[in-house]
Amino acid sequence: MATEEIKELPKSWAMIGGDGPQSYSQNSSYQKGVVDASKEMVTEGIKDKLDFKSLAFDSSNDTFRIADFGCAVGPNTFFAVENIIKAVEHKHHAQFNNSPPLAFQVFFNDVPTNDFNTLFKTLHPNRKYLAAGLPGTFYGRLLPKSTLHFACSSYCLQWLSKVPKEVVDSKSPAWNKGSIQCDGLKKEVTKAYSAQFQSDMNTFLNARAQEIVGGGLMVIIMAGLPDGIIMSQAGVGMYYELLGSCIVDMAKLGEISEEKVDSFNLPLYYSSSTEIEEIIKVNGNFSIEIMDSLSHQIWQTSKKSNIEVSVSGGRAVFQGLLEEHFASEAVEKIFEHFAKKLADNFSIFDGAAHEHIDHFILLKRHFN
Repeated sequence: MATEEIKELPKSWAMIGGDGPQSYSQNSSYQKGVVDASKEMVTEGIKDKLDFKSLAFDSSNDTFRIADFGCAVGPNTFFAVENIIKAVEHKHHAQFNNSPPLAFQVFFNDVPTNDFNTLFKTLHPNRKYLAAGLPGTFYGRLLPKSTLHFACSSYCLQWLSKVPKEVVDSKSPAWNKGSIQCDGLKKEVTKAYSAQFQSDMNTFLNARAQEIVGGGLMVIIMAGLPDGIIMSQAGVGMYYELLGSCIVDMAKLGEISEEKVDSFNLPLYYSSSTEIEEIIKVNGNFSIEIMDSLSHQIWQTSKKSNIEVSVSGGRAVFQGLLEEHFASEAVEKIFEHFAKKLADNFSIFDGAAHEHIDHFILLKRHFN
């Protein structure tokens, strides 16, 4: 079925499962804020851009099919899906007053080691849709041709399919020694990360173009940077820099080998809207219907709350990735150091020249 190579993500890139105190489901309030902030844009986008007649949709026989690519363990994915379904129902009623209620099917996608058990245990019993799990990397085909009428991906596509090999090669001009991120300070590193991001985005768009019907819609929400701003100038870059400094400190203490530190980079790339727009246009499978940024609160009012949320949220996302590279014993110490460093240096975020932005993009699949 796949028309191009599917690149499997390492198993550790799943978020922490379950519903315990360290789980992603209990430590993803920021991501929930992104979903909430996007609700009005999603609703208006569906109202203005979804056309059942152009879809040749027969509500008496057809099922409206939705997929969330990168759903994690919930509950944020459920909020996003409910918002979409409500808006689709309103649009359908506006176009066809007397037609029967729509039937919905939702595919929940994430890597195979995602905690689908927790996801499906927490599904609302009175939901309006049939649910199905869809394990596999979204950097490749996952569904038959023209399966979907609506796709969404929230806070996933800043994750690369892999770290560019150049940045961990000591013989390469792009060797990123001394940093765990693409901080924007070394052009060779930025070029390598940017090339990987472009390749991954193109793979993602090509796969979704096969799966989404002509006239179907896709919402992409992803972390990024304002045009002309580099990671080291943004609060999020300072956050990753602090995390990296904890790892470097542990190497100096002999708790982690220097070789391990030099070979570790975060597979994250925060792109500008200009860069994303160019990739989508060159890809040619979708039209850009809306491209904007979301506005929502990043920090809590209390410094103590901010530190706790920053550490627990980071751990829920990065623990598996760090454990695969450094082993679980080291990761425990990394986050102990990180909590202390955040407490001692939290004022740097007040002085950050810029915040990152959250891109909101609504795409429509071209008709073949």
